[in-house]
Amino acid sequence: MPLQDHMHLISTDDHLIEHPALWSDRLPSKFLEAGPKIVEKELPKAIHVGDGDRALDAATKIAQVWEYEGRIYPYIGLNAVAGKKPEEYGVEPTRYDEMLPGCYDPKARVQDMDIDGVQATLSFPSFPRFAGTVFLEGQDKDLALLCVQAWNDYILDEWCPTAPDRLVPLTILPLWSVEEAVKEVHRTAAKGSRAISFVENPVPLGLPSFHTDHWDPLFSAVEETGQPLCVHFGTSGQAPITAPEAPMAVMIALFGCNSMYATADLLFSPVFHKHPRLKFMLSEGGIGWVPYMLERMDQTWQKHRYYQNINQSVRPSELFAKHIYGCFIDDQFGVDNRAAVGIDNITWEGDYPHSDSNWPNSRKVVQEQMRLVPDEDVHKIVELNARGLFNFPRA
Repeated sequence: MPLQDHMHLISTDDHLIEHPALWSDRLPSKFLEAGPKIVEKELPKAIHVGDGDRALDAATKIAQVWEYEGRIYPYIGLNAVAGKKPEEYGVEPTRYDEMLPGCYDPKARVQDMDIDGVQATLSFPSFPRFAGTVFLEGQDKDLALLCVQAWNDYILDEWCPTAPDRLVPLTILPLWSVEEAVKEVHRTAAKGSRAISFVENPVPLGLPSFHTDHWDPLFSAVEETGQPLCVHFGTSGQAPITAPEAPMAVMIALFGCNSMYATADLLFSPVFHKHPRLKFMLSEGGIGWVPYMLERMDQTWQKHRYYQNINQSVRPSELFAKHIYGCFIDDQFGVDNRAAVGIDNITWEGDYPHSDSNWPNSRKVVQEQMRLVPDEDVHKIVELNARGLFNFPRA
């Protein structure tokens, strides 16, 4: 049956653009000069590539850019092209007036959700990158910690309270310090955080891997607070680039492979064996690849577990069913093969305001994708799985 009117559409992966005063409103005065702020600068026009990557052309314009500790982080729009035709994609918005107000204004966001037929949404950062890894680059880690806390307080005190039954609170962590990250998990959980953005692979960022005990205190804190770790593709800082000459289309088509790597890495690691209540969400990774990967990992486990330091008693597919959730925007193959993915492990995402978004037609597109799916399965995919994962009941 088609998507029924009583079923709420919940997006488990959207994005927000930080407003110019987010940090200046919250940082102590002694940190205002070095802290993130918007300045005007002449820049080349840019084409969006990925989480932090751009391709430039020869033309220039006066742009609004972020400055942090004297470093310039350009292209505030980060692919914020919702409402434009595909023929208009390619050039990044570089000023706030070049993007929809719903990108940075929570009241306008709710209005755009109404237009799109979306009931609730979870939004990742933009300037800090999707998991806050910009602050890993901070020279002053006291300032960096305050910047992480300021972003979280903005989400918990301003963005989400605008519509607490519509906007799901997601927070970020000071990834350079497990001790401070544990404190921030508990601090933000007490204020209402429902999910935490984390990295798909810490190693490219110079951090210890999932195969060490480094993250155990953090994972225990996340378990205690009942929140999922949301790992958006690209948060490792590595894009699937095949050659310098390859068109951007190659990378866009392959970005879901990052989620495949994260899945295999986690399922063959000790993480879920030591943290049986921990949940991971693979943001924007799609779901159509999941059946193949589960089959391949189970075959690998069956034949090759005896001579390796991996768990000998639990198949990777069993761990996936208990611990990992997939997300999709347009993935008809994944929807058609939902039983092989795991119907309880699938969520829908809108990706507003990025170019993969179907805004303002998301509900219409989902209804078409679900037209041959039983009502019970549809309801789980579009609403119930997300509400359970985020502990976000209907008002």
